Amino acid sequence: MDAEKEIAKLRKELEHHSKLYYVYDAPVISDYEYDMLMQKLILLESEHPELITPDSPSQKVGGQPVAQFEEVRHQVPLESLTDVFSYEELLGFGDRMDSMIAGKHEYVVEPKIDGLSMSLEYENGVFVRGATRGNGLIGENVTENLKTVRSLPLHIENAPERLVVRGEVYMSKEVFRKLNEQREINGEALLANPRNAAAGSMRQLDPKVAASRKLDIICFNMQYTSGEPYETHTQTLDAMKEMGFPVVPYKKFDNIKDCIERIEWLGENRESLAYDMDGAVIKINSLNQREALGSTAKAPRWATAFKYPPEKKESKVLDIVVQVGRTGVLTPKVIVEPVRLAGTTVSAATLHNQDNIDRLDLRIGDTVLLQKAGEIIPEVLSVNKSKRPADSVPFAMPDICPECGSPVVRDVDGAALRCTSPECPAQRLRNIAHFASREAMDIEGLGISVCESLINSGLVKTAADIYYLKSEDIARLDRMGDKSAKNLITAIENSKEAGLSRLLCAFGIRQVGQKAAKVLAGRFENLDRLMEADVEELTKIPDIGDITAGFIVEWFENPQSQHLIKMLRLAGVSFESKEEKKDDRFAGLTFVLTGTLSLYTRDEASAIIESYGGKASSSVSKKTSYVLAGENAGSKLTKAESLGIKIISEAEFSELIK
Repeated sequence: MDAEKEIAKLRKELEHHSKLYYVYDAPVISDYEYDMLMQKLILLESEHPELITPDSPSQKVGGQPVAQFEEVRHQVPLESLTDVFSYEELLGFGDRMDSMIAGKHEYVVEPKIDGLSMSLEYENGVFVRGATRGNGLIGENVTENLKTVRSLPLHIENAPERLVVRGEVYMSKEVFRKLNEQREINGEALLANPRNAAAGSMRQLDPKVAASRKLDIICFNMQYTSGEPYETHTQTLDAMKEMGFPVVPYKKFDNIKDCIERIEWLGENRESLAYDMDGAVIKINSLNQREALGSTAKAPRWATAFKYPPEKKESKVLDIVVQVGRTGVLTPKVIVEPVRLAGTTVSAATLHNQDNIDRLDLRIGDTVLLQKAGEIIPEVLSVNKSKRPADSVPFAMPDICPECGSPVVRDVDGAALRCTSPECPAQRLRNIAHFASREAMDIEGLGISVCESLINSGLVKTAADIYYLKSEDIARLDRMGDKSAKNLITAIENSKEAGLSRLLCAFGIRQVGQKAAKVLAGRFENLDRLMEADVEELTKIPDIGDITAGFIVEWFENPQSQHLIKMLRLAGVSFESKEEKKDDRFAGLTFVLTGTLSLYTRDEASAIIESYGGKASSSVSKKTSYVLAGENAGSKLTKAESLGIKIISEAEFSELIK
């Protein structure tokens, strides 16, 4: 087989299918078939690394992390738009165009995607640089992160020598929903909206993190081309689409009044779009007319953005119910008489917490004013107290979990109430998925979807039930078979010897993550000894404070925790510590790791430090003993130098552990 020819063939095939999927929305192969082609390409390129090129589809997995983003001066400024908030203002824009443009002129209406604006540079058809908008003149170089965007072509056919395109990076509503679901399962803070999620992803120093966020892009302007000039904006959009760019949908009109119908249609149908939009953009189509109109100091004269006003409506409160989320947080929700709002029927809205209910003085039977926050989540803006029933009473959150009856506790910051039970049905999926996760019991093949199938089938109700599964039961689940079932049973059996630190992390005790679990496992030889410890004994351990110690004791005292431990013991799960301390040469020393290490991963280096009695910290302070610096070390190295802390290389670290 000629590897070079096969690689070229696979690249062309993958680019073709990407174009069909992202540009024309007409895929002819399944996602699985596409993934198999990609894996074949990655395998071939790994065997022939000399044939890897920057524009290969395989490079979307992300390159090496960067220390910081360098500045980029835009060849053509990325201007912002002047907003209008009513049709009267929009008609005023049309009147100005009529007075400033002699003769006929056309308008183009496009949805205004709520994302992050980018400049994309191509040389001889190859994507060479991408930058954020920044202040319009200078942005940040985020090329490596942009390479991970699924719908961005890294190579285009029949391209001019130089091409600069402007686009909007966004996170689709579906990807955003799934990302927040996963973050909720992991106990992480939820992302506010898709726009913020996309912006945060683009600013990740590690492109692999950006790649995991599954971002997309829509292009809406050709900033510069060295090829043949175009006469109209719509010609440039059609040309970009032909090149393989996902292009913003548009409609062309002869006068400003006709634009309004399209703007209304976009507003009414925005819920059906894959992306969030916060308005509609109206542009002059002729490029020559645009040039003649020019720009003000802030924005082009030839375009404006119509912003949809947030729709607000009144409705009556039928009930206030309390839901238990996958992280155990109790969240009040108001049930209202159904009302049409921003394109959807709203029958419920979040109230966040008791503090918010008290602020609104919200009661069952009240008439409330509703609005969609960020066009996604319905929220209560205010209460119309003039319509309040005479017999209404204030609402108070329960002091026991409505799902399982266990006591609830208020978070340290006082904002949320949380169920204390590890076997609460509402938390079941999150707890079991976390128990099996890589940082916990590391049960390969037991991901979120398989956990969900096991729970829905009734095979698993608690984490302990995992160890009582039978191969034939698993094989009957959707997308499973005999081989997958046997592999999963083997992984479950192997996890029984994971050791105390992983088990403690798997329990999901508040404030006991991987690091605290290792510290505890290093101090106690087994789970039974740890269960005997009181708050006073626990607080004597480095890194275990009063609050964490209280959470640990409280968790072990819970009857449902005791039942979980009993079932794990009967299943043969090891409760013994496997933390091996070699000696105490690093006792009392704190290390901070920074930059890219070549001899060890950060986890490996941290484990070595802890095995010699030391502590691996994430931040530099006066208490830091050593900073282990790899390549491209950033602000931590600078701070260490300013504090006079000893900085060591990997070679010096290797000498210390000989």
